[in-house]
Amino acid sequence: MNGRTEALDTVVFGVDIQSGDVRGDAPSYALAAFDGETIDRDVVSYRKLRRRIDSEVPAIVATDNMYELAEDKDALVHFLGSLPDETKLVQVTGAEQPEPLSRVASRHGVPYGKDPMKEAEAAARLAAANVGQEVTAFTDRTEVKVARGRSTGGGGGWSEDRYTRRIHGSVKRRAREVESELDAAGLEYDRDVTEKYGGFSNAIFTVEARPQDIPVSRGRNGDVRVEIERKRRDGIEFRPLVKRRDHVLVGIDPGTTTAVAVVGLDGEVLDVLSTRTADTAAVIEWIIERGRPVVVAADVTPMPETVEKIRRSFDAAGWEPERDLPVDTKKHRTRETGWDNDHERDALAAALAAYDDHEDQFERVAAKVPPQHEVGEVVARVVAGEESVESVLDDLSEDDSGGDDDETEHTERELTEEEKQIKRLKARVERLEGHVDDLKETVAEKDERLREYEAELSEAKREERREARERREVTRLERENNRLERKVDQKAERVEELEGKLERLKALWKLDHSNFADVSEKKAGLVPVKVVEQFTTDAIEAAEESFGLAEDDVIMLRDASGAGRSTAQRLADVEPKVVLRNGGLSDVADRILFEHNIPVAPAEMVTVQEVDELAVARESEVEDAVEDWEERAAERERQRSAEMVDQLISEHRASEGDRA
Repeated sequence: MNGRTEALDTVVFGVDIQSGDVRGDAPSYALAAFDGETIDRDVVSYRKLRRRIDSEVPAIVATDNMYELAEDKDALVHFLGSLPDETKLVQVTGAEQPEPLSRVASRHGVPYGKDPMKEAEAAARLAAANVGQEVTAFTDRTEVKVARGRSTGGGGGWSEDRYTRRIHGSVKRRAREVESELDAAGLEYDRDVTEKYGGFSNAIFTVEARPQDIPVSRGRNGDVRVEIERKRRDGIEFRPLVKRRDHVLVGIDPGTTTAVAVVGLDGEVLDVLSTRTADTAAVIEWIIERGRPVVVAADVTPMPETVEKIRRSFDAAGWEPERDLPVDTKKHRTRETGWDNDHERDALAAALAAYDDHEDQFERVAAKVPPQHEVGEVVARVVAGEESVESVLDDLSEDDSGGDDDETEHTERELTEEEKQIKRLKARVERLEGHVDDLKETVAEKDERLREYEAELSEAKREERREARERREVTRLERENNRLERKVDQKAERVEELEGKLERLKALWKLDHSNFADVSEKKAGLVPVKVVEQFTTDAIEAAEESFGLAEDDVIMLRDASGAGRSTAQRLADVEPKVVLRNGGLSDVADRILFEHNIPVAPAEMVTVQEVDELAVARESEVEDAVEDWEERAAERERQRSAEMVDQLISEHRASEGDRA
C-alpha cells in the first residue's frame, strides 16, 4: 500500500450510499471518517452529510462513484461548488471508466467488503493513500471581486454626493488593500477596475491560485463587500491525486558541477539540470520528481562512485561505455537537443547512448506487452531486474485476477494447446489492432499537422511578399526623402548666404544714414569702425560672420589682452588699416602685428561713436593715429638696427680676441 504517514494531518471522509437513491427523496449514506489511525463510522442523511462536511472540513470526500452524491452533471457541479475550499471530491476507482472498487482495493492492499460501510471505509483508506482521481469543475484561477456593499441611491443633493463619494472611496481603499495582500503573497493576477465618482464602483482581481491559497476573506464590511469565486471549467475534469511518474533513463556527469539528464523510453529528452550546490540527496529528489529510473548511465568507464551510488538508490540497471565517450561523439549525439554547458552535454550524451544501446530491447518488450499492462513497468523489471517478459506478464496477470472476488469461487479447467494458441493469437491480434489504431491516429495527426504547416507556409509566403513590397516602397520613399532633404539644405544655405548679404547691406545703409549730433550736415570725414569684443580667435570669427572684416578696415578691440601667436596672426591676415586697442597687447601679439606692419594705436587717440551695433570715427583722427604709429615704428626699427649693429660688433671683437 502506498500510504501516507500513520496519522493524517486532516480527516478523509469515505462515502457510500446506504439505502435509497440520490434521485429519490431521502437517501442515506454510510460515512467512514478516517484520520490515519482510527475510523469513525456513521449512517447519515444527505443533509447531515453536508453539515458534517461544512463543519469538519475534511481534506477529501472519497467515493467509488461520484454520481452517488449528485443525480446529474449540473447537480455535481453545484455540489463541487458548495464544498469548502480545502475539501476535494475524489473518485477512488478512476476517471471516466472506473474499475470495480474490489479490484482497486485488492491492488493496494486495502480491506474490502460488500457492505456499504466496508466500501466507504475502503474508499477512505484508498484516498488517504493518494489513490484516485480528484473530480473538479473549476480551474485553479479565482476571481476576487471588491464591490459596493450598499446602494448609492438616495434623496439627491449634496448629501447624496458625499454619500456616493464615501462608498466609492471605501471600495478603492479596500481594493488597494487586496492588491497589497496579493502582492505580499507573491500571487499572479490581473486587475480590472471600474472608476466612478470618488473612487471605484468595483475592482475584479483574476488570481492564478485556488481560494484557500489567497490571503483574502470574503464577506461584507460596511460600504464594501468582497466576493471570492473559482472560475468554472467547461465540463467535469479528473486529476490524479499523485502525478504519474513514467519510467526513464538517467545520465549523470558528477563533479564540482553535477549535471543530470532525463530521457524517456522513447528517446525524448525530458529535462536537464546542472548545479554546483545540490548534494547527492537533492539530485536524487530531483530525479524522483521526473520519473522512475530504469537505467542510470555515465559517459566514462568505470562508472564514477557518485553515479553508482545514485544507481543503487533506485535499484536501476547501470550503463557505461566500453571506453570514455569522445567529445566529438557527444557533440554529434546531442546536436539536436538543448544544453547550456559541457556538463549538461555529457549527461545528455550518456543518457542518449544508453537509450541507443537498449532501444531494440525496449521495442521487443513493448511488442510483447498486452494493451492492459503498462509497458514501462515491464521494461523496468526486464532491464533492471533481469526477468523475462513472460514471467513479468504472468506475475502482473495474477495480481489483476486476484482482486476479482465478486461472486463464487470456481476452479478453471486447464486449457488445451489449441485453446492456448487461440488465446495467444487473439491477444496478439488485439495488440496489433490497437497498434494499427494508434498508427492510424498518428497518421491522421501528422496529416492534420501537415495541412496546418502548409497553410502556415502559404500565409508566410504571402506575408513575405507583402513585406518585400513594403520594403521596396520604404526604400523608394527614403531615397525621395533624402533627395528632398538635400534640396532643403541647399535652399537653407542659400537663404543664410542671402541673409548675410542683407545684413551687411543694412549695416552699410545705417552707416550712410547715421545722424550724429557733432557731425556736419554733409556727414563728411567719417570712417566706419568694426568692433571686436575680445582679442580672441572666436571673437574675430564671430565679427567676420556678423559684419565681415576686410583689408583697410578700422578695427577696435574692446579687450586687447591675452592674445597669442595664432590669434595675432589671424588678425594680421585681415590687413586692417589700423587696430585701436583698449588695454595692452601681449608681447607676442605686439611683435606679430609689428612684423606684418599693422598699425596699432590706443583707442583713446580716436573718438569712436557707436549707434546700435555700428561705430564710426573721424577719419582725421584715424590718420593721426596711423602717423603716430609710423613714427614709433620708425624709431623702434632704428633701435632694433642699432642693437643688431652693437651685437655684431661685440661678436666680431669676441672672435678677434679668440684668434689673438
